[in-house]
Amino acid sequence: MHVLILGGTTEARRLAESLQSAARVTTSLAGRVAGPRLPAGEVRIGGFGGAEGLAQWLRAHQVDALVDATHPFAGTISFNAASAAITAHVPLLALRRPGWVAGEGDDWHMAGSLEQAAGMLPALGRRVFLTTGRMSLAAFAGLDELWFLVRSVDAPEPPMPSRTEVLLDRGPFTLDSERELLRRHRIDVLVTKDSGGAAVAPKLTAAREAGLPVVVVRRPPVPDGVPVAVTVDEAAAWLRQFSG
Repeated sequence: MHVLILGGTTEARRLAESLQSAARVTTSLAGRVAGPRLPAGEVRIGGFGGAEGLAQWLRAHQVDALVDATHPFAGTISFNAASAAITAHVPLLALRRPGWVAGEGDDWHMAGSLEQAAGMLPALGRRVFLTTGRMSLAAFAGLDELWFLVRSVDAPEPPMPSRTEVLLDRGPFTLDSERELLRRHRIDVLVTKDSGGAAVAPKLTAAREAGLPVVVVRRPPVPDGVPVAVTVDEAAAWLRQFSG
């Protein structure tokens, strides 16, 4: 059995590792991060050329099952995968970690888009910890009256807010380090995507402890008709039905 994993997440790497003795596994990475953490098995880097190109790749490489384990906000590739799976007659599963849930003491403000999140900020704070990724800064570029701390794995490129300090770092992050970061930079509002997972969740706890408002951008939906697994074990169990 040949499994193609659309990867780039911790769950994708764990799934590839778990399948090594049971299947041929190829993981595809978008190539947007320099020096990515490579999974076990075969790896390809770069795009496919849209849904049609992905469908051609699935057929040419005799893929038996496709797992979309991309970041919850990588919406375009997810819809391309759904279209390609139908065209190539390959079963598709979306592997999505659960989103975060607000708890007691959280001051969350839900946004349907990055642009909506940007529109909320002037009423919530002046010193913003922006953790939505380096590809999303254009939505905040017009907020010249605010100061931004931007954390990303690789250096961002314009357009971005005019008053921006960039912090290059990669998770997981500790609660103590997030507390210190908020204190040191005098942060009064946090912006994050609802990416879920434990690696970057401590910032939410630190914000709750400090009484800070948090703008949370909702994740896009999984394409209609695509089954969803929320754990690596569930995904592996789904794949076993095609291993005969």
